[in-house]
Amino acid sequence: MATAFPSHTSLCVSLSCSERSSRDRHKSHSRDSSSRSDKNVTISASSAQPQQPDQSSAPTDAQDDNWGETTTAVTGTSDHSLSQEDLAGFGKETEGPVEKLNCVRFLPLALALVLGLLVLITPLSFLVLPQLMWPERLQACGTACEGLFLSLAFKLLILLLAGWALFVRPARASLPRIAVFRALLGLLTLLLLLSYWLFFGVRILDSQDENYQGIVQFAVSLVDALLFIHYLAVVLLEIRHLQPCFSLCVVRSTDGETHHYNLGQLSIQRAALVILEHYYKDFSVHNPALLTAAKSRAAKHLAGLKVYNVDGAGSDAASAQSRAKIAAAARQRDTSHNELYYEEAEHDRRVRKRKARLVVAVEEAFTHVRRLQEEEKKKPPGDEMDPREAAQAIFPSMARALQKYLRTTRQQHCHSMDSIQAHLAFCITNNMTPKAFLESYLMTGPTLQYTRECWQTRQWTLVSEASVTSPLRHGSEFQLKSSDFSLVVTSKAIPHLKLIEEYVHPKSHKFVLQLQSETSV
Repeated sequence: MATAFPSHTSLCVSLSCSERSSRDRHKSHSRDSSSRSDKNVTISASSAQPQQPDQSSAPTDAQDDNWGETTTAVTGTSDHSLSQEDLAGFGKETEGPVEKLNCVRFLPLALALVLGLLVLITPLSFLVLPQLMWPERLQACGTACEGLFLSLAFKLLILLLAGWALFVRPARASLPRIAVFRALLGLLTLLLLLSYWLFFGVRILDSQDENYQGIVQFAVSLVDALLFIHYLAVVLLEIRHLQPCFSLCVVRSTDGETHHYNLGQLSIQRAALVILEHYYKDFSVHNPALLTAAKSRAAKHLAGLKVYNVDGAGSDAASAQSRAKIAAAARQRDTSHNELYYEEAEHDRRVRKRKARLVVAVEEAFTHVRRLQEEEKKKPPGDEMDPREAAQAIFPSMARALQKYLRTTRQQHCHSMDSIQAHLAFCITNNMTPKAFLESYLMTGPTLQYTRECWQTRQWTLVSEASVTSPLRHGSEFQLKSSDFSLVVTSKAIPHLKLIEEYVHPKSHKFVLQLQSETSV
Protein backbone atom coordinates (compact mmCIF):
# COMPACT_ATOMS: atom_id res chain seq x y z
CA MET A 1 0.00 0.00 0.00
CA ALA A 2 1.41 3.36 -1.05
CA THR A 3 1.18 6.09 1.54
CA ALA A 4 2.20 9.74 1.17
CA PHE A 5 3.77 11.53 4.09
CA PRO A 6 4.96 15.13 4.10
CA SER A 7 8.68 15.26 4.74
CA HIS A 8 8.82 17.73 7.66
CA THR A 9 11.45 15.97 9.82
CA SER A 10 14.43 16.59 7.59
CA LEU A 11 13.28 20.12 6.91
CA CYS A 12 13.03 20.92 10.61
CA VAL A 13 16.52 19.59 11.25
CA SER A 14 18.04 21.62 8.45
CA LEU A 15 16.18 24.76 9.48
CA SER A 16 17.22 24.42 13.11
CA CYS A 17 20.85 23.99 12.09
CA SER A 18 20.70 27.05 9.84
CA GLU A 19 19.00 29.12 12.55
CA ARG A 20 21.63 28.08 15.11
CA SER A 21 24.46 29.01 12.75
CA SER A 22 22.80 32.34 11.94
CA ARG A 23 22.44 33.11 15.66
CA ASP A 24 26.11 32.29 16.21
CA ARG A 25 27.10 34.59 13.39
CA HIS A 26 24.85 37.32 14.75
CA LYS A 27 26.49 37.06 18.20
CA SER A 28 29.97 37.24 16.72
CA HIS A 29 29.00 40.26 14.62
CA SER A 30 27.48 42.02 17.61
CA ARG A 31 30.67 41.47 19.64
CA ASP A 32 32.80 42.82 16.82
CA SER A 33 30.58 45.81 16.19
CA SER A 34 30.78 46.93 19.80
CA SER A 35 34.51 47.57 19.51
CA ARG A 36 34.61 49.39 16.17
CA SER A 37 35.44 53.08 15.88
CA ASP A 38 34.57 55.77 13.36
CA LYS A 39 37.40 56.75 11.06
CA ASN A 40 37.71 59.11 8.13
CA VAL A 41 37.78 57.63 4.66
CA THR A 42 40.69 58.48 2.42
CA ILE A 43 40.56 57.59 -1.24
CA SER A 44 43.78 56.91 -3.05
CA ALA A 45 44.18 57.40 -6.77
CA SER A 46 44.45 53.68 -7.38
CA SER A 47 41.21 52.86 -5.58
CA ALA A 48 39.07 54.50 -8.23
CA GLN A 49 40.65 52.49 -11.03
CA PRO A 50 39.10 49.13 -11.89
CA GLN A 51 41.26 46.07 -11.33
CA GLN A 52 42.68 44.36 -14.35
CA PRO A 53 41.10 40.93 -14.69
CA ASP A 54 43.32 37.92 -14.72
CA GLN A 55 43.37 36.19 -18.08
CA SER A 56 43.59 32.79 -16.47
CA SER A 57 40.72 33.30 -14.05
CA ALA A 58 37.09 32.53 -14.78
CA PRO A 59 34.82 35.34 -16.00
CA THR A 60 33.22 37.41 -13.27
CA ASP A 61 29.90 38.03 -14.98
CA ALA A 62 28.19 35.66 -12.58
CA GLN A 63 29.14 37.93 -9.68
CA ASP A 64 27.13 40.88 -10.95
CA ASP A 65 24.01 39.82 -9.07
CA ASN A 66 25.96 39.39 -5.80
CA TRP A 67 27.86 42.67 -5.70
CA GLY A 68 26.95 43.26 -2.05
CA GLU A 69 26.20 39.77 -0.83
CA THR A 70 29.20 37.45 -1.00
CA THR A 71 32.25 39.62 -0.30
CA THR A 72 33.29 41.33 2.91
CA ALA A 73 36.32 43.42 3.59
CA VAL A 74 37.56 45.92 6.17
CA THR A 75 37.37 49.63 5.39
CA GLY A 76 37.77 52.79 7.41
CA THR A 77 34.07 53.16 8.22
CA SER A 78 32.82 49.67 9.07
CA ASP A 79 34.10 46.20 9.75
CA HIS A 80 31.26 44.62 7.78
CA SER A 81 31.33 46.72 4.62
CA LEU A 82 32.96 46.13 1.26
CA SER A 83 36.22 47.66 0.20
CA GLN A 84 36.42 49.95 -2.78
CA GLU A 85 39.03 47.68 -4.42
CA ASP A 86 36.66 44.72 -4.29
CA LEU A 87 33.76 46.76 -5.57
CA ALA A 88 35.70 48.08 -8.54
CA GLY A 89 35.41 44.83 -10.48
CA PHE A 90 31.73 44.30 -9.74
CA GLY A 91 28.58 45.78 -11.20
CA LYS A 92 29.89 46.36 -14.69
CA GLU A 93 26.93 46.80 -16.94
CA THR A 94 26.96 44.60 -19.96
CA GLU A 95 26.28 46.44 -23.15
CA GLY A 96 23.13 45.35 -24.90
CA PRO A 97 23.14 44.05 -28.43
CA VAL A 98 23.70 46.73 -31.03
CA GLU A 99 20.61 47.24 -33.09
CA LYS A 100 20.96 46.80 -36.79
CA LEU A 101 20.51 49.85 -38.96
CA ASN A 102 16.88 49.85 -40.03
CA CYS A 103 16.44 51.98 -43.13
CA VAL A 104 12.66 51.62 -43.00
CA ARG A 105 12.55 53.90 -39.95
CA PHE A 106 14.02 56.81 -41.95
CA LEU A 107 11.92 56.27 -45.09
CA PRO A 108 8.98 58.54 -44.04
CA LEU A 109 11.38 61.28 -42.98
CA ALA A 110 13.27 61.01 -46.27
CA LEU A 111 10.04 61.22 -48.28
CA ALA A 112 8.93 64.25 -46.26
CA LEU A 113 12.25 66.00 -46.91
CA VAL A 114 12.06 65.31 -50.65
CA LEU A 115 8.48 66.56 -50.84
CA GLY A 116 9.39 69.65 -48.79
CA LEU A 117 12.27 70.37 -51.16
CA LEU A 118 9.89 70.19 -54.14
CA VAL A 119 7.51 72.56 -52.36
CA LEU A 120 10.25 75.18 -51.88
CA ILE A 121 11.81 74.80 -55.33
CA THR A 122 8.59 74.93 -57.36
CA PRO A 123 7.57 78.59 -56.70
CA LEU A 124 11.14 79.75 -57.21
CA SER A 125 11.31 77.83 -60.48
CA PHE A 126 8.18 79.59 -61.72
CA LEU A 127 9.98 82.90 -61.18
CA VAL A 128 13.39 81.94 -62.55
CA LEU A 129 12.53 79.94 -65.69
CA PRO A 130 10.95 82.88 -67.62
CA GLN A 131 13.94 85.06 -66.75
CA LEU A 132 16.27 82.43 -68.24
CA MET A 133 14.29 81.37 -71.33
CA TRP A 134 12.81 84.63 -72.78
CA PRO A 135 14.10 87.56 -70.73
CA GLU A 136 13.96 90.07 -73.64
CA ARG A 137 10.20 89.56 -74.14
CA LEU A 138 9.14 89.95 -70.50
CA GLN A 139 7.40 93.12 -69.42
CA ALA A 140 8.95 95.31 -66.76
CA CYS A 141 8.03 94.45 -63.15
CA GLY A 142 6.44 97.44 -61.46
CA THR A 143 5.78 98.35 -57.84
CA ALA A 144 2.90 95.91 -57.50
CA CYS A 145 5.07 93.10 -58.83
CA GLU A 146 7.85 93.92 -56.38
CA GLY A 147 5.32 93.85 -53.52
CA LEU A 148 4.33 90.34 -54.65
CA PHE A 149 8.01 89.37 -54.43
CA LEU A 150 8.10 90.50 -50.82
CA SER A 151 4.85 88.65 -50.01
CA LEU A 152 6.14 85.48 -51.66
CA ALA A 153 9.40 85.57 -49.71
CA PHE A 154 7.70 85.89 -46.33
CA LYS A 155 5.10 83.23 -47.15
CA LEU A 156 7.84 80.80 -48.15
CA LEU A 157 9.70 81.51 -44.92
CA ILE A 158 6.54 80.89 -42.87
CA LEU A 159 5.80 77.71 -44.81
CA LEU A 160 9.35 76.49 -44.24
CA LEU A 161 9.20 77.03 -40.48
CA ALA A 162 5.69 75.56 -40.17
CA GLY A 163 6.61 72.47 -42.19
CA TRP A 164 9.76 71.96 -40.13
CA ALA A 165 7.79 72.19 -36.86
CA LEU A 166 5.09 69.75 -37.97
CA PHE A 167 6.81 67.17 -40.16
CA VAL A 168 10.57 67.21 -39.56
CA ARG A 169 10.53 65.34 -36.25
CA PRO A 170 12.33 62.15 -35.20
CA ALA A 171 10.11 59.10 -35.44
CA ARG A 172 8.78 58.06 -32.02
CA ALA A 173 8.06 54.51 -33.16
CA SER A 174 7.82 52.27 -36.20
CA LEU A 175 4.17 51.60 -37.01
CA PRO A 176 3.14 48.34 -38.74
CA ARG A 177 0.99 50.14 -41.33
CA ILE A 178 1.18 53.44 -43.14
CA ALA A 179 -0.24 56.53 -41.46
CA VAL A 180 -3.41 57.27 -43.45
CA PHE A 181 -3.68 61.01 -42.84
CA ARG A 182 0.00 61.64 -43.47
CA ALA A 183 -0.16 59.68 -46.72
CA LEU A 184 -3.31 61.57 -47.73
CA LEU A 185 -1.67 64.94 -47.08
CA GLY A 186 1.46 63.94 -48.97
CA LEU A 187 -0.62 62.74 -51.92
CA LEU A 188 -2.67 65.94 -51.91
CA THR A 189 0.49 68.07 -51.91
CA LEU A 190 1.98 66.05 -54.75
CA LEU A 191 -1.21 66.37 -56.84
CA LEU A 192 -1.23 70.13 -56.24
CA LEU A 193 2.36 70.47 -57.41
CA LEU A 194 1.73 68.35 -60.51
CA SER A 195 -1.35 70.39 -61.38
CA TYR A 196 0.55 73.67 -61.12
CA TRP A 197 3.46 72.30 -63.14
CA LEU A 198 1.09 71.13 -65.90
CA PHE A 199 -0.64 74.51 -65.99
CA PHE A 200 2.74 76.30 -66.00
CA GLY A 201 4.02 74.14 -68.83
CA VAL A 202 0.95 74.48 -71.04
CA ARG A 203 -0.09 78.09 -70.46
CA ILE A 204 3.24 79.81 -69.73
CA LEU A 205 6.19 77.84 -71.12
CA ASP A 206 4.59 76.92 -74.47
CA SER A 207 3.18 80.36 -75.14
CA GLN A 208 6.09 82.22 -73.53
CA ASP A 209 3.81 84.60 -71.66
CA GLU A 210 5.14 88.16 -71.52
CA ASN A 211 3.14 89.27 -68.45
CA TYR A 212 5.69 88.68 -65.68
CA GLN A 213 3.41 90.11 -62.99
CA GLY A 214 0.82 87.43 -63.83
CA ILE A 215 3.55 84.76 -63.51
CA VAL A 216 4.48 86.09 -60.06
CA GLN A 217 0.83 86.05 -59.00
CA PHE A 218 0.64 82.45 -60.23
CA ALA A 219 3.58 81.51 -57.96
CA VAL A 220 2.00 83.38 -55.03
CA SER A 221 -1.27 81.47 -55.52
CA LEU A 222 0.69 78.20 -55.29
CA VAL A 223 2.25 79.24 -51.97
CA ASP A 224 -1.20 80.23 -50.66
CA ALA A 225 -2.58 76.80 -51.57
CA LEU A 226 0.36 75.13 -49.82
CA LEU A 227 -0.31 77.17 -46.68
CA PHE A 228 -3.93 75.98 -46.68
CA ILE A 229 -2.73 72.38 -47.01
CA HIS A 230 -0.50 72.93 -44.00
CA TYR A 231 -3.49 74.25 -42.05
CA LEU A 232 -5.39 71.08 -43.01
CA ALA A 233 -2.44 69.01 -41.78
CA VAL A 234 -2.54 70.77 -38.40
CA VAL A 235 -6.27 70.04 -38.09
CA LEU A 236 -6.01 66.38 -39.06
CA LEU A 237 -2.78 65.47 -37.27
CA GLU A 238 -2.80 67.64 -34.15
CA ILE A 239 -6.29 68.96 -33.37
CA ARG A 240 -8.72 66.24 -34.44
CA HIS A 241 -7.76 63.74 -31.71
CA LEU A 242 -7.60 66.23 -28.82
CA GLN A 243 -11.27 65.90 -27.87
CA PRO A 244 -11.63 62.64 -25.87
CA CYS A 245 -14.13 60.20 -27.34
CA PHE A 246 -13.07 56.79 -25.96
CA SER A 247 -11.97 55.45 -22.60
CA LEU A 248 -9.33 52.73 -22.94
CA CYS A 249 -8.73 50.21 -20.16
CA VAL A 250 -5.18 48.82 -20.24
CA VAL A 251 -4.48 45.68 -18.18
CA ARG A 252 -1.08 44.00 -17.83
CA SER A 253 -1.55 40.26 -18.24
CA THR A 254 0.92 39.10 -15.59
CA ASP A 255 0.10 41.08 -12.46
CA GLY A 256 -3.19 42.71 -13.51
CA GLU A 257 -2.05 46.32 -13.07
CA THR A 258 -4.69 48.53 -14.69
CA HIS A 259 -4.76 52.09 -15.98
CA HIS A 260 -7.38 54.06 -17.91
CA TYR A 261 -6.76 56.62 -20.64
CA ASN A 262 -9.11 58.93 -22.56
CA LEU A 263 -8.28 59.25 -26.24
CA GLY A 264 -9.83 60.95 -29.24
CA GLN A 265 -10.44 59.88 -32.82
CA LEU A 266 -7.35 57.76 -33.51
CA SER A 267 -6.59 54.64 -35.46
CA ILE A 268 -5.80 51.44 -33.60
CA GLN A 269 -2.07 51.65 -34.29
CA ARG A 270 -1.91 55.31 -33.23
CA ALA A 271 -3.85 54.47 -30.07
CA ALA A 272 -1.40 51.63 -29.38
CA LEU A 273 1.48 54.08 -29.76
CA VAL A 274 -0.09 56.52 -27.28
CA ILE A 275 -0.71 53.68 -24.80
CA LEU A 276 2.93 52.55 -24.98
CA GLU A 277 4.10 56.12 -24.39
CA HIS A 278 1.94 56.29 -21.27
CA TYR A 279 2.97 52.78 -20.20
CA TYR A 280 6.61 53.65 -19.64
CA LYS A 281 5.74 56.54 -17.32
CA ASP A 282 2.58 55.27 -15.57
CA PHE A 283 3.01 51.52 -15.08
CA SER A 284 5.42 50.24 -12.46
CA VAL A 285 8.43 48.31 -13.69
CA HIS A 286 7.63 44.71 -14.58
CA ASN A 287 9.21 42.34 -12.08
CA PRO A 288 8.93 38.69 -13.21
CA ALA A 289 10.59 37.48 -10.00
CA LEU A 290 7.44 38.32 -8.04
CA LEU A 291 5.33 36.07 -10.26
CA THR A 292 7.15 32.84 -9.45
CA ALA A 293 5.92 32.65 -5.85
CA ALA A 294 2.72 30.74 -6.64
CA LYS A 295 4.50 28.27 -8.90
CA SER A 296 7.25 27.62 -6.39
CA ARG A 297 4.68 27.18 -3.62
CA ALA A 298 2.79 24.51 -5.60
CA ALA A 299 6.02 22.75 -6.56
CA LYS A 300 7.12 22.80 -2.91
CA HIS A 301 3.90 21.12 -1.82
CA LEU A 302 4.38 18.30 -4.30
CA ALA A 303 8.09 17.97 -3.54
CA GLY A 304 7.35 17.67 0.18
CA LEU A 305 5.40 14.45 -0.35
CA LYS A 306 7.15 11.07 -0.08
CA VAL A 307 5.49 7.87 -1.20
CA TYR A 308 6.26 4.57 0.57
CA ASN A 309 5.11 1.24 -0.85
CA VAL A 310 4.61 -0.91 2.25
CA ASP A 311 3.06 -3.87 0.37
CA GLY A 312 6.01 -4.37 -1.94
CA ALA A 313 6.32 -3.90 -5.69
CA GLY A 314 3.15 -4.61 -7.58
CA SER A 315 1.66 -4.20 -11.01
CA ASP A 316 -0.33 -1.12 -10.01
CA ALA A 317 2.43 0.54 -7.96
CA ALA A 318 2.60 3.61 -10.20
CA SER A 319 -1.15 4.18 -10.17
CA ALA A 320 -1.27 3.71 -6.40
CA GLN A 321 1.49 6.29 -5.94
CA SER A 322 -0.33 8.79 -8.15
CA ARG A 323 -3.60 8.25 -6.26
CA ALA A 324 -1.79 8.68 -2.94
CA LYS A 325 -0.22 11.96 -4.11
CA ILE A 326 -3.56 13.25 -5.34
CA ALA A 327 -5.22 12.40 -2.02
CA ALA A 328 -2.42 14.00 -0.01
CA ALA A 329 -2.53 17.12 -2.21
CA ALA A 330 -6.29 17.34 -1.67
CA ARG A 331 -5.80 17.15 2.09
CA GLN A 332 -3.12 19.84 1.97
CA ARG A 333 -5.35 22.07 -0.15
CA ASP A 334 -7.64 22.53 2.82
CA THR A 335 -4.79 24.01 4.89
CA SER A 336 -2.92 25.81 2.10
CA HIS A 337 -4.45 29.17 3.04
CA ASN A 338 -2.82 28.91 6.47
CA GLU A 339 0.56 28.23 4.90
CA LEU A 340 0.08 31.17 2.52
CA TYR A 341 -0.86 33.45 5.43
CA TYR A 342 2.17 32.54 7.52
CA GLU A 343 4.46 32.64 4.50
CA GLU A 344 3.38 36.16 3.61
CA ALA A 345 3.65 37.23 7.24
CA GLU A 346 7.19 35.84 7.42
CA HIS A 347 8.09 37.62 4.17
CA ASP A 348 6.72 40.92 5.49
CA ARG A 349 8.71 40.47 8.70
CA ARG A 350 11.90 39.88 6.73
CA VAL A 351 11.24 42.91 4.53
CA ARG A 352 10.68 45.17 7.55
CA LYS A 353 13.86 43.83 9.16
CA ARG A 354 15.95 44.41 6.03
CA LYS A 355 14.40 47.84 5.61
CA ALA A 356 15.27 48.85 9.16
CA ARG A 357 18.88 47.76 8.69
CA LEU A 358 19.08 49.59 5.39
CA VAL A 359 17.67 52.82 6.81
CA VAL A 360 20.15 52.75 9.70
CA ALA A 361 23.08 52.02 7.38
CA VAL A 362 22.14 54.84 4.99
CA GLU A 363 21.65 57.34 7.82
CA GLU A 364 25.07 56.47 9.24
CA ALA A 365 26.64 56.86 5.80
CA PHE A 366 25.04 60.27 5.23
CA THR A 367 26.11 61.36 8.71
CA HIS A 368 29.66 60.41 7.79
CA VAL A 369 29.34 62.44 4.57
CA ARG A 370 28.19 65.51 6.45
CA ARG A 371 31.13 65.12 8.81
CA LEU A 372 33.48 64.88 5.85
CA GLN A 373 31.93 67.95 4.25
CA GLU A 374 32.53 69.96 7.40
CA GLU A 375 36.16 68.83 7.41
CA GLU A 376 36.55 69.60 3.72
CA LYS A 377 35.54 73.22 4.31
CA LYS A 378 38.65 73.69 6.45
CA LYS A 379 40.97 72.42 3.70
CA PRO A 380 42.33 74.40 0.74
CA PRO A 381 40.09 74.58 -2.36
CA GLY A 382 42.22 72.11 -4.31
CA ASP A 383 41.91 69.30 -1.75
CA GLU A 384 38.13 69.06 -1.69
CA MET A 385 36.50 65.70 -2.39
CA ASP A 386 34.37 65.22 -5.49
CA PRO A 387 30.75 64.01 -4.94
CA ARG A 388 31.50 60.93 -7.03
CA GLU A 389 34.47 60.12 -4.80
CA ALA A 390 32.36 60.66 -1.70
CA ALA A 391 29.72 58.28 -3.08
CA GLN A 392 32.37 55.65 -3.76
CA ALA A 393 33.70 56.13 -0.25
CA ILE A 394 30.46 55.61 1.65
CA PHE A 395 28.89 53.05 -0.67
CA PRO A 396 30.71 50.03 0.87
CA SER A 397 29.20 50.76 4.28
CA MET A 398 25.65 50.39 2.95
CA ALA A 399 26.24 47.92 0.13
CA ARG A 400 25.48 44.75 2.10
CA ALA A 401 22.28 46.10 3.68
CA LEU A 402 21.07 47.45 0.37
CA GLN A 403 21.84 44.23 -1.48
CA LYS A 404 20.04 42.11 1.11
CA TYR A 405 16.98 44.36 0.94
CA LEU A 406 16.92 44.27 -2.87
CA ARG A 407 17.25 40.48 -2.87
CA THR A 408 14.48 40.11 -0.30
CA THR A 409 12.13 42.33 -2.32
CA ARG A 410 13.43 40.77 -5.57
CA GLN A 411 14.60 44.02 -7.12
CA GLN A 412 18.26 43.12 -7.58
CA HIS A 413 17.93 42.92 -11.38
CA CYS A 414 16.60 46.50 -11.57
CA HIS A 415 19.55 48.23 -9.90
CA SER A 416 23.22 47.90 -10.75
CA MET A 417 26.12 49.10 -8.65
CA ASP A 418 26.94 51.89 -11.08
CA SER A 419 23.36 53.19 -11.11
CA ILE A 420 23.23 53.15 -7.29
CA GLN A 421 26.52 55.04 -7.02
CA ALA A 422 25.36 57.58 -9.61
CA HIS A 423 22.13 58.12 -7.66
CA LEU A 424 24.11 58.43 -4.43
CA ALA A 425 26.42 61.03 -5.98
CA PHE A 426 23.36 62.92 -7.26
CA CYS A 427 21.88 63.00 -3.76
CA ILE A 428 25.15 64.18 -2.23
CA THR A 429 25.57 66.90 -4.85
CA ASN A 430 22.08 68.28 -4.26
CA ASN A 431 22.32 67.94 -0.44
CA MET A 432 19.44 65.46 -0.22
CA THR A 433 18.38 63.55 2.87
CA PRO A 434 18.76 59.78 3.40
CA LYS A 435 15.01 59.39 2.94
CA ALA A 436 15.23 60.98 -0.50
CA PHE A 437 17.98 58.53 -1.44
CA LEU A 438 16.01 55.50 -0.20
CA GLU A 439 12.78 56.47 -1.94
CA SER A 440 14.02 55.02 -5.24
CA TYR A 441 14.50 51.59 -3.65
CA LEU A 442 11.69 51.43 -1.09
CA MET A 443 8.97 52.36 -3.59
CA THR A 444 8.58 50.79 -7.02
CA GLY A 445 8.79 53.45 -9.72
CA PRO A 446 7.82 53.61 -13.40
CA THR A 447 9.82 51.82 -16.05
CA LEU A 448 11.66 54.91 -17.33
CA GLN A 449 13.25 55.50 -13.90
CA TYR A 450 15.37 52.36 -14.20
CA THR A 451 18.29 51.40 -16.41
CA ARG A 452 17.87 51.53 -20.17
CA GLU A 453 18.23 47.75 -20.44
CA CYS A 454 14.74 47.42 -18.88
CA TRP A 455 13.00 49.19 -21.76
CA GLN A 456 15.31 50.31 -24.56
CA THR A 457 15.46 47.22 -26.77
CA ARG A 458 11.90 46.03 -26.20
CA GLN A 459 9.87 45.11 -29.25
CA TRP A 460 6.08 45.13 -29.21
CA THR A 461 3.63 43.21 -31.38
CA LEU A 462 0.17 44.60 -32.08
CA VAL A 463 -2.53 41.89 -32.26
CA SER A 464 -5.95 43.01 -33.44
CA GLU A 465 -8.85 41.36 -35.23
CA ALA A 466 -9.76 44.62 -36.95
CA SER A 467 -7.40 46.43 -39.29
CA VAL A 468 -4.85 48.51 -37.41
CA THR A 469 -5.56 51.49 -39.68
CA SER A 470 -9.27 51.46 -38.81
CA PRO A 471 -10.45 54.03 -36.25
CA LEU A 472 -11.27 53.19 -32.65
CA ARG A 473 -14.84 52.09 -31.98
CA HIS A 474 -16.89 51.12 -28.97
CA GLY A 475 -15.88 47.61 -27.95
CA SER A 476 -12.59 47.53 -29.87
CA GLU A 477 -10.11 45.09 -28.35
CA PHE A 478 -6.43 44.56 -29.14
CA GLN A 479 -3.24 43.39 -27.46
CA LEU A 480 0.30 44.68 -27.26
CA LYS A 481 2.55 41.69 -26.77
CA SER A 482 6.08 41.77 -25.44
CA SER A 483 8.52 38.98 -24.73
CA ASP A 484 7.47 38.66 -21.07
CA PHE A 485 3.90 39.93 -20.91
CA SER A 486 1.15 41.61 -22.88
CA LEU A 487 -1.10 44.64 -22.49
CA VAL A 488 -4.80 43.93 -23.10
CA VAL A 489 -6.67 47.04 -24.26
CA THR A 490 -10.45 47.45 -24.29
CA SER A 491 -12.12 50.53 -25.74
CA LYS A 492 -15.44 52.01 -24.56
CA ALA A 493 -17.10 55.11 -25.93
CA ILE A 494 -17.53 58.01 -23.55
CA PRO A 495 -21.30 58.44 -23.08
CA HIS A 496 -23.12 61.52 -24.24
CA LEU A 497 -23.58 63.84 -21.32
CA LYS A 498 -26.76 65.87 -21.10
CA LEU A 499 -27.02 68.73 -18.66
CA ILE A 500 -30.31 70.41 -17.85
CA GLU A 501 -30.86 73.59 -15.95
CA GLU A 502 -33.30 73.95 -13.10
CA TYR A 503 -34.11 77.39 -11.81
CA VAL A 504 -34.23 77.76 -8.04
CA HIS A 505 -36.11 80.80 -6.80
CA PRO A 506 -34.03 82.70 -4.23
CA LYS A 507 -36.99 82.97 -1.83
CA SER A 508 -37.58 79.21 -1.81
CA HIS A 509 -34.77 78.73 0.73
CA LYS A 510 -36.31 81.07 3.30
CA PHE A 511 -38.42 79.84 6.18
CA VAL A 512 -40.11 81.32 9.23
CA LEU A 513 -39.44 80.05 12.73
CA GLN A 514 -42.46 80.46 14.97
CA LEU A 515 -41.67 80.31 18.66
CA GLN A 516 -44.24 79.40 21.24
CA SER A 517 -44.18 80.28 24.89
CA GLU A 518 -43.66 76.65 25.88
CA THR A 519 -40.72 76.19 23.55
CA SER A 520 -37.28 76.56 25.12
CA VAL A 521 -34.64 77.84 22.73
